[in-house]
Amino acid sequence: MNNFRELIVWQKSIDLVVRIYEVTKKFPESEKFNLVSQMQRCGTSIPSNIAEGAGRNSAAYFKQFLTVAIGSAYELETQLVISKKLNYVNEEIYNQLVRDITEVQRMIYGLHGTL
Repeated sequence: MNNFRELIVWQKSIDLVVRIYEVTKKFPESEKFNLVSQMQRCGTSIPSNIAEGAGRNSAAYFKQFLTVAIGSAYELETQLVISKKLNYVNEEIYNQLVRDITEVQRMIYGLHGTL
């Protein structure tokens, strides 16, 4: 259906995942199988579902996968809030990541609305 690599939302969500990996490297070792793993997995889920949906042969399937991607974005945002409350991320990193996540969320909603 679409070349997912050309979708700006996919590109921005890839950048977001890379940033999440960079930030979570600094989390305590005790979080390796908890918040770190969860944040990396749901972050990775965002561009993965965009790509998978774009590869399907119908708008209905694409919309379904975009819905999963937006859910993962909200899940990531929630885990980021928890990370902030546990002082694993500082205010500056938190605010930037929230802006990035919000931008991806808005873009996914926008793309969903065009299908």
